Amino acid sequence: RRAKQEVARELPQKIEQSIFFQLEGAQRNLYDRLKHTGQQEIEKMESAGASQGAVRMHVFKQLLRLRQACCDPRLIESDRPASESAKLAAFRELLDEAIDAEHRMLVFSQFVSLLSLVRQELEQSEIPYAYLDGQTRDRQSEVDRFNDDPQIPVFLISLRAGGTGLNLTGADTVVHYDPWWNPAVEAQATDRAHRIGQTRVVTSYRLIATNTVEERVIELQAAKRKMLEQVFDASDAASANLSLDDLKSILTPD
Repeated sequence: RRAKQEVARELPQKIEQSIFFQLEGAQRNLYDRLKHTGQQEIEKMESAGASQGAVRMHVFKQLLRLRQACCDPRLIESDRPASESAKLAAFRELLDEAIDAEHRMLVFSQFVSLLSLVRQELEQSEIPYAYLDGQTRDRQSEVDRFNDDPQIPVFLISLRAGGTGLNLTGADTVVHYDPWWNPAVEAQATDRAHRIGQTRVVTSYRLIATNTVEERVIELQAAKRKMLEQVFDASDAASANLSLDDLKSILTPD
């Protein structure tokens, strides 16, 4: 069996792009409020003599909430309207362009709750889709349904459930809805489409909210890749071998 590097010349080109957008209005206000409140809580805990472990866990919690706020305010406050999500608007524009150009798309997210919101959007627009997360019983039948039916333009996939081991060469576009901070994991997900059997150029997009923790992590990836792998690829956040200063550097630029 040959390694992918040995057959790379047989594969079509892979193009990677980041799409940057701004949080505005209510979503920006929500993000800023969460960030301000979280930082106040951290300072209060430290002043009260809380253990470093307790403070670290609170920072992890804040990072999670800020990442969710970048994706869709409804992940924080369920009664907010879909129209507040700048990322959903950016995704819809990308999806509509892909459908018009007869491309087929894989959409990866770490958050099953987010995939549920995207499903609602697709159903309201009467766009056919395939779906896979950790609760999907027959993964292969869903994969086959997507690969065999060109009338299904989009496949929603939980990154943990479908980031490896699937052959999805029916798609030629990959969207990382909420970027995975470990680039190797992200690349593995993209390779569900960019693999032996693919005949078309594969384009991979990351959706990045500017002036947020998302953009901050992208900036830090090259310099502190190992640190970011520990933060976001650890199955147990408490076991990540990071200093508190490292964690805070993600929340606030140096």
